Amino acid sequence: MTTALITGATAGIGAAFARRLAADGHNLVLVARDTDRLRDQATELHDRHGIEAEVLTADLSGDKGISAVEERLGDRLQPVDLLVNNAGFGNRGRFLDVPVADELTMLKVHCEAVLRLTSAAAAGMKERGRGGIVNVASVAAFLPRGTYGASKAWVVQFTQGAATDLAGSGVRMMALCPGFVRTEFHQRAGMGTGNIPGWMWLDADKLVATALADLARGKSLSIPDPRYKALMGLVKVTPRGLLGGVTSRTGRKYGPQ
Repeated sequence: MTTALITGATAGIGAAFARRLAADGHNLVLVARDTDRLRDQATELHDRHGIEAEVLTADLSGDKGISAVEERLGDRLQPVDLLVNNAGFGNRGRFLDVPVADELTMLKVHCEAVLRLTSAAAAGMKERGRGGIVNVASVAAFLPRGTYGASKAWVVQFTQGAATDLAGSGVRMMALCPGFVRTEFHQRAGMGTGNIPGWMWLDADKLVATALADLARGKSLSIPDPRYKALMGLVKVTPRGLLGGVTSRTGRKYGPQ
C-alpha cells in the first residue's frame, strides 16, 4: 500500500484529500497543529477504510514544525509516495492594515514550507522513480490581490517550474488552484462569506476527485471547475490595470467583512 502525507489535513480540502485517499486504500500521514483532531481523524479513517493513519503534529509557521515534516518525508524506510501541501490561511485586511509579522508568517507557510517539503519529498521520489506532489494554490494566484495572491502565484510558478525540471523522472508535480470552497479558511481569518454568490462555491470532495484525475493525467496545473476555468480565461485577456481595479472592488465585496 502506498502512503500519502497531507498537511492541513483536519479540515476543508486537506480533510477531503484524506477521505478520498483512504477510501482508495492509501495509508496516510496526517499533519496539522491540533493533536486531538488529528487523532480523531486518524481513528475514523482507520476504522472506516482499514488503512494505517499516522499522526504528525506540526506548526508549519515555524522551523521546528517544517523540520519535523521534512524528516518524515526523508524517511527511506517508510517512503511517502504522494505529498499534498495544503496547509494555508488568509489575513483579514488590506495592505498596511495587516501587521508585517503576520504577512511574513503567511510567506513562511505558503512559500518556505512548500519549497522545503517539496524538496524533501521529491528527492526520495526521484530516487525511486515514482511519486506525486500536489501543491494547493488558488485562483487568487492569477489576480493582483495582495500577499495571499502573490504567495499563491509563487506556488504555481514554483510547482510548474519544478515539474518541468523533473519531467521524465517519474515524479509528477501539480499546482491545484481552487476557487471558493466551504472550509474553515474564512472563519479563521474573520472573513464574512454572506456576500459570495452560491454558484461560486465548490464542493471539496468533487474538487479533490478532479485534482487527482488531473494529476494522473500528468497536468502541472489544475483549475478543477469549468466555471473558474472560464473566469480565469477572461482574466488572461483583461488588461492588467483594469484587472487590478476590478479585483480590488470584488475583494471588498466578496472578501473580508
